[in-house]
Order: sequence, then C-alpha cells, then structure tokens
Amino acid sequence: MSQLEHIQQHLRALRMPTAVDVVGDLLTTAQSDDWSVPTFLAELLDQEVEGRHLRRIERLQRSSHLPAGKTLASFEQAHLPLRLRRQLQELCEGDFVDRSENLLIFGLPGRGKTHFAAAVGHELIQCGRSVLFSPTFRLVDDLLRAKRDLLLEQQLRKLDRFDVLILDDIGYVQQSREEMEVLFTLLAERYERRSVVITSNLVFSQWDQIFKDSMTTAAAIDRVVHHSIIVEFGKEVPSHRAEEAAKRINQLPKPREA
Repeated sequence: MSQLEHIQQHLRALRMPTAVDVVGDLLTTAQSDDWSVPTFLAELLDQEVEGRHLRRIERLQRSSHLPAGKTLASFEQAHLPLRLRRQLQELCEGDFVDRSENLLIFGLPGRGKTHFAAAVGHELIQCGRSVLFSPTFRLVDDLLRAKRDLLLEQQLRKLDRFDVLILDDIGYVQQSREEMEVLFTLLAERYERRSVVITSNLVFSQWDQIFKDSMTTAAAIDRVVHHSIIVEFGKEVPSHRAEEAAKRINQLPKPREA
C-alpha cells in the first residue's frame, strides 16, 4: 500500500469523502508549489467542509419536496410592487426562522403566492435550514391516516424536524371536523417553536370555513398570527395565469378571411 493510499484509508475511516477525492491532487500541488504543512492541511479541510456543506444542501433539497422550478431566479419580480420585492429579499435571509416566526401569504388565485413561498423555501435551504413543502390537503390527509393508525404523535415528531413547514393553499382543505382537528393540532404543536409558512386565498374572516366553529377559528388565527409576518398580494399584483392565457391566445393562428 502506498503512502497516498494509506492516507486515503484513514480519511475514509474518518468519513471525509471529499478529502479522499482531492488529497492526491493537493499533495501534488503542495509539492510543486512548496506549500507548508499548515497550508496543505488548511486547504484539505476547507475542501472537506465545502463538500459536506454541498452534500447537506442536496439532502435538504431532496427531502423538501419543493417545486423544482419555483425558485427565486425564476420568479418574475418585476410585476411585484416595491414593498413585496423588499419583503421577499428580507425573508430569503431567514431571520424570521431564527425567531420561530410564521409567514402568512394572502392573495387572489394566480398572483404568485405559491412561487413566492417556494422561492423563500429554496433560499432557506441554501442557508442550511430544513424545509418541507406540501399542499395543505395532502399533509392533512397524512395526519389523518397517522391518527387512524395511532401514529399521530410520531408523525408530528417527524414534522418537527423541519425548521420550516410550508402549507400551500390552506383554504382547499375539505373542511371536515377530523381534518380541522389534526390541522389545529399541527399548528398548536409548532407554535412559538418552529416556523410555518401558509399561503391562502381566504382572508382571516373566512377561516371559519376551515376550522368550522368560531372558538377554534379564533384559537388557530391567534397561534399563526402571533409572531408572524404577513405578505399581501393585493389587486395591484396581476394574475400571471391570466397573462399566460392571454399570451397563448395571441400566439394562436388567426383564421383566414373567406
């Protein structure tokens, strides 16, 4: 076994895969450029740390279930008012997650609420934070199955591992009593401990459609609003779906005149 292979063997035992891959080239460079031992070790460790960071980001990205195409780079910010563009940039820095605050995004359909939330989620992952994205109805369905199987507490602990939980389109829950109960339990469990991002077409005055009775509605709103940031896509934000539909219509071939 050569000296290089011996070093690589130790690096594998120490679970340093990036260092295993680069140590040979670094030794060659160190010898040709007359590096000192501290310089060589610093470069080797820097590359290992960077490799670990990239692998962690990849793992977080896979487990997030975020829509791959709904990133900050692909988000058309030009149609947003200045206040929303500023909010978006601040939210992507992730300070609200450190404070365990919620993010509530309201607006009419087609305004870009889901893309806004997903873009923030992608940026948070780049900062090393764990994120889970899910349509609300799907996550509620998972919680209902866990409750029927007497595994609700286990499922809630699993969700608690994520720094940020993005509930997309909370207004589309089918609004049965059981669904209301598990959704309320989830929000109560994360209250002041973990961040929740919610997108909704329904303003707070309409949340009784989700939680059924006024007391539970008030309790749910209290938990999500307390320590929260509210983003509103008002009428000044155009519907991107309507714009895309208009573009497709304009691209259709015009009928020939008789």
